[in-house]
Amino acid sequence: MKITHAEVIVTCPGRNFVTLKLVTDQGVHGVGDATLNGRELAVASYLKDHVCPVLIGRDPRNIEDTWQYLYKGAYWRRGPVTMSAIAAVDMALWDIKAKMAGMPLYQLLGGASRDRVMVYGHATGRDLEEALDKYAEHVDQGYQAIRIQCGVPGMKSVYGVTKHGGAYEPATKGWPEEQSWSSEKYLDFIPRLFEAVRARFGFDTHLLHDVHHRLTPIEAARLGKSVEPYRLFWMEDPTPAENQEAFRLIRRHTVTPVAVGEVFNSIWDCKQLIEEQLIDYIRATLTHAGGITHMRRIADFAALYQVRTGCHGPSDLSPVCMGAALHFDLWVPNFGVQEYMGYPEQALEVFPHAWSFSKGTMHPGEAPGLGVDIDEKLAAKYPYDPAYLPVARLEDGTLWSW
Repeated sequence: MKITHAEVIVTCPGRNFVTLKLVTDQGVHGVGDATLNGRELAVASYLKDHVCPVLIGRDPRNIEDTWQYLYKGAYWRRGPVTMSAIAAVDMALWDIKAKMAGMPLYQLLGGASRDRVMVYGHATGRDLEEALDKYAEHVDQGYQAIRIQCGVPGMKSVYGVTKHGGAYEPATKGWPEEQSWSSEKYLDFIPRLFEAVRARFGFDTHLLHDVHHRLTPIEAARLGKSVEPYRLFWMEDPTPAENQEAFRLIRRHTVTPVAVGEVFNSIWDCKQLIEEQLIDYIRATLTHAGGITHMRRIADFAALYQVRTGCHGPSDLSPVCMGAALHFDLWVPNFGVQEYMGYPEQALEVFPHAWSFSKGTMHPGEAPGLGVDIDEKLAAKYPYDPAYLPVARLEDGTLWSW
């Protein structure tokens, strides 16, 4: 059995996605997600120019060998572009293998560890009342876990909050938008948001919040300590994780759980954080961290230290990644929660899928493989449309972590 064709498909049904499709000489095909928000064409080029040519003629069943070939064989290892490309190949190969076995991917991985996957949705509001109303909508939809983000008085824009009241999409057309940030105003306001949530909804739902790398370690420690009465499920990305020792300071001052890793690309990015039990949830994604093969290694390593998974699942990772993630989530023993933002209707039409949603939980379905495919003719109707994530500056103009 050999790979005979490899195609990279770039489409924009509401937002840009990069999909790899591999076809075998037996007519079985698999798909993988290679989307890197704001840098989509870099990954598409990496695949077209450097990866697809060396895949032709390889046995698609040798998933581990192909992963090692693309990782070690390139010499230049890791990084978001390389690992997203490897991930797309890996997903497509697992898709092919599960289809050949005639079973959904989670069965091939070892079977289900749970009946369904708990997912969390996003409640966002431009002010406190709107945020609480959005939270109420998620409660009505049956969500057991809800992330809340809210506009901060005195700040024109805040991460996670839409300007128009609809679905949040951070990437904007044209050059990157520059947004202003004030840690002081944020720290003064955000505990009041969580207090209002618990006052109105009690403690029956899991409450999550994303700091999005905005705070220094001591500021993050202050936030974690101040919100302990509201029992957050997690405080996400409280400070940039390049310096992993910084999380020791946070741990010394608060018992608020910490989730980190949506920008991680390999097990080496989270090694110290996990080994020293400085985090509670690892949020690396199948698309940006080397696919199913590498995420299994990260999850198994994390399990040794009672760190659970909480995979990043924004709408800028394609439905292909969502399908793969749900199979992974259903199998992985140390599962915590899965992010789910949803997709524009046109995206769901381009990517027919077998997964289902019910009362805050999801299931990948029983279709062989990933249970997700791409309608190439429909995808061709949505050409690539450049968009970039914003950048942030402090109020004095200093560039800051967005």
